[in-house]
Amino acid sequence: MPRVDSHPPERYPLPEHPSGESGVTDPDQQRQLEQLEAKIDAAKRRTEPTPRADEHYSQAQLAWRMVIELVAGLGIGFGMGYGLDWLFGTLPLFMVVFTMLGLAAGVKTMMNSAREVQKKIEADTADDDTPHSGKDEGA
Repeated sequence: MPRVDSHPPERYPLPEHPSGESGVTDPDQQRQLEQLEAKIDAAKRRTEPTPRADEHYSQAQLAWRMVIELVAGLGIGFGMGYGLDWLFGTLPLFMVVFTMLGLAAGVKTMMNSAREVQKKIEADTADDDTPHSGKDEGA
């Protein structure tokens, strides 16, 4: 019975010409080599990860985030106040106080979100405005 190796044969790269060329002298082989390299580059570009679209927030997403933060603060304050009023039997007192506190907390959270977005935008514009060095990066 013939022996079967469990490892595939190793591939060895073609030796390069000292000038950096592939060493192929036949024009047909050179053309085929260039076509193969073009296909490989195209395949690499297809499998390249695309930048995530959800990393950059649109204005509508930011507005909804702020509205939800404000409403959540109001809802939590109202719920806590109503619960305390129900527990102590003082119906409108704690509900009004905690609803106002919830409003204040929601506005504060909303302002923090706006400040965070503003800092991010300023950092992005500062990165765009930085002058590049005098060196040619493409060469």
